[in-house]
Amino acid sequence: MTTANTDAPVQATESAEQVKAAHGVTLTETAASKAKALLDRDGSAEMVLRIAVQPGGCSGLRYELFFDDRSLDGDALVDFGGIGLAVDRMSKPYLDGAVIDFVDTIEKQGFTIDNPNAQNSCACGDSFH
Repeated sequence: MTTANTDAPVQATESAEQVKAAHGVTLTETAASKAKALLDRDGSAEMVLRIAVQPGGCSGLRYELFFDDRSLDGDALVDFGGIGLAVDRMSKPYLDGAVIDFVDTIEKQGFTIDNPNAQNSCACGDSFH
């Protein structure tokens, strides 16, 4: 899913250099707020938002974005406005520089991922190459 980012990134607890070193993914203020609201409503305090890249989809790789209570070996975790964003070490190279946003329009509602590493994506926007 690739969309233009119109929302400012949330100030991470760490400096910009530490975020880049940790996992390189940015969560916008809107996305962090929505994820926190969903987690407060349906989750537990131990859960984080996890983004991962898995084989699959029509373009070869697909995104997974979900709440997770596990801590995986090699995870990079950054706090954005009270919500932890985790990236596993295998997904990190595919996601470096990506921005996660949340859109709520008549045409679409949901989380979007603007990934500069995606050379192309399928028509549905759920997978990339």
